[in-house]
Amino acid sequence: MIADAVREIGGEQVSVKALMGPGVDPHLYKATQGDLFSLMKADVIFFNGLHLEGKMGEVLHKLSRRKPVVELGKAVPTGKRLQLMDSGETNYDPHIWFDVTLWQEVAKAIGRKLVEMLPEHQAEIEANTTAYLAQLTELEAYVRRRAVEIPATRRILLTAHDAFGYFGRAYGFHVVGLQGISTAGEYGLGDIRRVVNLIVQNRIKAVFVESSVSPRAIEAVVEGAKQRGHSVRIGGHLFSDAMGPAGTPEGTYIGMMRHNITTITMALK
Repeated sequence: MIADAVREIGGEQVSVKALMGPGVDPHLYKATQGDLFSLMKADVIFFNGLHLEGKMGEVLHKLSRRKPVVELGKAVPTGKRLQLMDSGETNYDPHIWFDVTLWQEVAKAIGRKLVEMLPEHQAEIEANTTAYLAQLTELEAYVRRRAVEIPATRRILLTAHDAFGYFGRAYGFHVVGLQGISTAGEYGLGDIRRVVNLIVQNRIKAVFVESSVSPRAIEAVVEGAKQRGHSVRIGGHLFSDAMGPAGTPEGTYIGMMRHNITTITMALK
């Protein structure tokens, strides 16, 4: 998602390499030797932060002493971040891209940094930023328009891990994840039982699998509901922590978001 935004805003003045491609889970990702070489060569590194790239945090921190390393999660004002309380410390949900208005703040931050690094191309970068922000405004309107097609009582979004909190807050969905914010967490029979109870009690008709997470957990939930006499189907694949393949509509941030809301709407309404 970040690489896509940097390409849109930097245009012909930047060469962008994304370390994490389609289907990759950033929570569990470990940098390879090739990644480290790419990071060392880069003029600037953009990353999400807010503990999304959990296993790369130390590497990025060390690199920040040598070159610009931009944590884009900090572009979102603290008051607009979703708080998590773990072990007495305040942490934040890192999945900020699921609220399009917050992603606009990220786009602005990318534009500012690229202008700082390429002042001779300021006019072009600022024009690209303005154009991209306009596309995101159109996307925001589309997501809201599709969301209200689903009756409010049916706006229960159940996925493998709790990645859609910002989406739920922004667009009026009650979001339930079998796992927590990070896929590094484990789920057990108790979690499956909890989710099955929710499905049966609310007569939920569809649940969703994610492109970067194994479908086994959701399949177990579907089977558990079946044993309780309630039929729930898998409503489709959603993109959560990764986008689709390059060259496809879902291989862009805008295309990914349009795919997700269309899939959700068709399954739940």
